[in-house]
Amino acid sequence: MIVLASTSPQRRAILDQLRIPYEAVAPAFDEGPDGDPVEHAAGKARSVDGGGRPVLGVDTIVSCAGETIGKPRDAADAERMLELLAGRTHEVVSGLCLRTPAWEELRRETTRVTFRPLTPRDLGHYLGSGEWEGRAGAYAIQGLGGSLVERIEGDYLNVVGLPGALLVRILAARFPGTYGFG
Repeated sequence: MIVLASTSPQRRAILDQLRIPYEAVAPAFDEGPDGDPVEHAAGKARSVDGGGRPVLGVDTIVSCAGETIGKPRDAADAERMLELLAGRTHEVVSGLCLRTPAWEELRRETTRVTFRPLTPRDLGHYLGSGEWEGRAGAYAIQGLGGSLVERIEGDYLNVVGLPGALLVRILAARFPGTYGFG
């Protein structure tokens, strides 16, 4: 069993989907609004005592046109973010830290997401759903936000909130057969 240094429902759902047993623990790390996702993931993982079990920390940011796009403050901020992403390609970058008392793996995963052009009606419909609240980039690809997306290049689960393929590769290499991988 791993310890997930997060209370994110999306990250828990991904671990459930991949059938990776875990215990979720709130990290004692304040990531702040800016910074490197790998450093934030490490800070989260290092702030939790796994009791000898592997601890997983993850942080995800959205980047477009040189701007890091966090979680919107309100509907107007969400609209600004979605207008920036409309008809463009952006990057979803996750930092991942998997650590035990003996070792630590720090990795970065990037997925490119292209939004279709959005009309005022598209924006109004999505903003009215409220799904943008608490979401980096002001959208959730696994929900109604998927209708905004034209294509993705890379790991879909990374856009949801945890780079699943990367985690599986690390677990298979570090713990062959233990989690059903490798």
